Amino acid sequence: MLKPKNTKQFKKDLKKYEHNKLILKELYLVIAYLLNEQVLPNQYRDHALLGNWQGRRECHIKNDTLLIYKLLPEERAIRFERIGSHSEVLNM
Repeated sequence: MLKPKNTKQFKKDLKKYEHNKLILKELYLVIAYLLNEQVLPNQYRDHALLGNWQGRRECHIKNDTLLIYKLLPEERAIRFERIGSHSEVLNM
């Protein structure tokens, strides 16, 4: 099992969803998969990012709600970095 690490920005982003039970339910399900080192189901469209986000991964929680995270194998950890829409998270 991986150890979770949250960035300050992730915690700030997460507060925007504290009243959205649907997003939180899916988010916690995805986090459980990731912490238990399980492959995410295809519906979450997990993939590696490029450019400024190289080394990180992105998955779709619901529609335009993304989770960006980075695996830290040397620490047996995963760092959750952002959650939000494409425009919020990737500065599009």
